[in-house]
Amino acid sequence: MRPYFLTAGNADSRHTAGHQARRAWEEAKETVARILGAEPGEVIFTSGGTEANNLAVFGLAGIHQVPGHVVSSPIEHPAVAEAVARLEVEKFRVDRPPVNAEGLADAELMAAEFTERTRLATLMLANNETGAIQPVQRLAGLALVQGIPVHTDAVQAVGRIPVNFHALGVTSLAASAHKFHGPLGVGLLLVRKGFRLRSWLVGGGQQQGRRPGTMAVPLAVGLAVALERWHARAETRMARWVALRDRLETGLIAALGVDRVIRNGPADSALRLPQTVNLGFVGLDGDALLMQLDLAGIAVSLGSACASGSTRLSPTLVAMRVPDDRLRSSVRFSLGASTTETDIEEAICRIIKVVERIRAIQVDASMHELHEP
Repeated sequence: MRPYFLTAGNADSRHTAGHQARRAWEEAKETVARILGAEPGEVIFTSGGTEANNLAVFGLAGIHQVPGHVVSSPIEHPAVAEAVARLEVEKFRVDRPPVNAEGLADAELMAAEFTERTRLATLMLANNETGAIQPVQRLAGLALVQGIPVHTDAVQAVGRIPVNFHALGVTSLAASAHKFHGPLGVGLLLVRKGFRLRSWLVGGGQQQGRRPGTMAVPLAVGLAVALERWHARAETRMARWVALRDRLETGLIAALGVDRVIRNGPADSALRLPQTVNLGFVGLDGDALLMQLDLAGIAVSLGSACASGSTRLSPTLVAMRVPDDRLRSSVRFSLGASTTETDIEEAICRIIKVVERIRAIQVDASMHELHEP
């Protein structure tokens, strides 16, 4: 990325530096397209996954047109869920068919909601809290028959599992560089050739007018290089992640009890992301657990990092009908490229100590309440 930070070349300029920047930009698009099963002309670089999702939802549904109908899953990331909610404010009708107890959407159930007024269907490729991989390809096939565009938020999936845009059959797909150790502040949106994306941004003709603004060449280069490096090691990395994820999960359940630690998500390992596990610690206070784990050097989340400051319950776990005794104490653990077996073993030991300490405190508090006059 460094040469493109230091040069004065604007990719739209017609001088030598501009040509060099344009060449790097086009090469980044070609790399992304090759790895994600798209054409270079279908690649739009954005400021991240949130912008990419917003562009797709508002652009494909037509927020400034006569209100229509949208079908969306109830487990979408806030970048999609809140965009869809904005459509509701604009008088669109939205249906959100339920998911099952494992957090998996039903493509047939979603397709059953399609009407002549349906403008868009949205279903994330993999859930950001449970890692559940969704039946996006099936939904896209059902929607295609009726000419309905499908957008998938693949932010959690790209850089974790193989993703092929054309094979999925969707109209648009969003991803973000930082999820595969690329730079912050850059993402991408793939839009299938032949579909018009009505941009709600104005101010220039860059990226075919679909995402106007001066092109951030260094960030696009960084995204492409990070994606290429992940792709070169994908099989090895996924296999290692699965082993580490399963060791973390089984180690905690064995030590703390199968009735006290319960996985949230699909039982079938193949239907979960390789580096994500969501565990419910029955009966514990989630905020206390998060705080104590942080003090112990264990970085976890109670839900989406984009909504971590919120006190509301996880929409995903609510949609899965997770019982109250673990709804407020379910924690997402995520692994990275640098996570080692030693890290996992140390994490297991620290987590066990934290959980046992919190349980002891809660038992003492309950006993104290019983003995109060």
